[in-house]
Amino acid sequence: MIYYLFAHIQSSGLLRVNPVQYETVRAGFALFTAFFLSVIFGRYVIAILKALKAGQPIRTASAAGAIDLNAMHGSKAGTPTMGGILIVGTIVITTLLFCNLSNIYVWLLIIATLGFAALGFIDDYRKVTKHNANGISPMAKIAGQVALGLIVGCVLYLTAKCDPSAAVYSYRDGANTCGPFYGFDHIMVPFFKTFYPCLGIVYIAYVIFVLTGTSNAVNLTDGLDGLCIGTMSIVAMAFIILAYVAGSQPLSAYLMVPYIKGAPEVVVFMGALIGACLGFLWYNAHPANMFMGDTGSLALGGAIGTVALICKQEILLTVIGGIFVIEALSVIIQVTSYKLRGKRVFLMSPIHHHFEKKNWHESKIIARFWIISILFALIGLCSLKLR
Repeated sequence: MIYYLFAHIQSSGLLRVNPVQYETVRAGFALFTAFFLSVIFGRYVIAILKALKAGQPIRTASAAGAIDLNAMHGSKAGTPTMGGILIVGTIVITTLLFCNLSNIYVWLLIIATLGFAALGFIDDYRKVTKHNANGISPMAKIAGQVALGLIVGCVLYLTAKCDPSAAVYSYRDGANTCGPFYGFDHIMVPFFKTFYPCLGIVYIAYVIFVLTGTSNAVNLTDGLDGLCIGTMSIVAMAFIILAYVAGSQPLSAYLMVPYIKGAPEVVVFMGALIGACLGFLWYNAHPANMFMGDTGSLALGGAIGTVALICKQEILLTVIGGIFVIEALSVIIQVTSYKLRGKRVFLMSPIHHHFEKKNWHESKIIARFWIISILFALIGLCSLKLR
């Protein structure tokens, strides 16, 4: 809306230079706007959630890899959850304010974020109303994620084929002119200059796998105060750089990565996401005043997964989001080992609980995971030139 307001003022002759025509300027405004909105309204969201008695239930039942959490986190019972409403709300509002709403990627990101948030909200609502840590069934959650992945996959698969403005190009080595056109069904493989394997219609299933895996991995990381939101902030900072590179012809040519027409608006969206994450961290830092719940973790996972798909960096997401991958793998390994051998590999999973069982202080676990996340992000960014 602000984007269109300034464009109108400039067209009327009242403004000679329009600063918000640049995505970097709007991304900066979006970041600070989302941050301040989160900080200002966060206390009201906490008060409302407390009034509604939307407190976090703590898991007590034992299961494979999920030993009784009450002994470690019992004191956190009743802390307001579903704070993801604040994250999603500030992201959407700020995106609508500063993005060019004629860009299809903006609406795809909004739909994906709201869709995964709605799925998480249903799960949180059942937990709160039933006063236990079991929300919707795992199969129902997976079905919802698959349905949302199907929507995103179909849109990306068809968009580049039907809309030339959303085309994906590769660059010839060292050239500043566009090379051959590729649809989104061509996958960019890190460390290769011109290797773009085509998945065809299978690309839609690939998108479903990426979004389901990403949203679940982020969800599993949300177990300690500030761990998930801090890690997501770091990952998002790396991806705002990747989105900028994808939308810049000179940088795309220099780094030999796909050039995505329309990707500059993703930069603005990422500014909003980073601001919302940092604003939520204000209240979620240890000791947390509010938890994001599945409403926030699934929404953030869906959003960052969709950004990675748009920028053609979904494989690199496994490096930059290495903490999310490790958390998910720890659960897979734990459950598989328990079912096949009747033994656990970790003291508890996800792996951050393993370190809790080893008597690491919660703050130390969080800080060390953040440090590792920063290293993963730097490795991922450095890999852009290694091709």
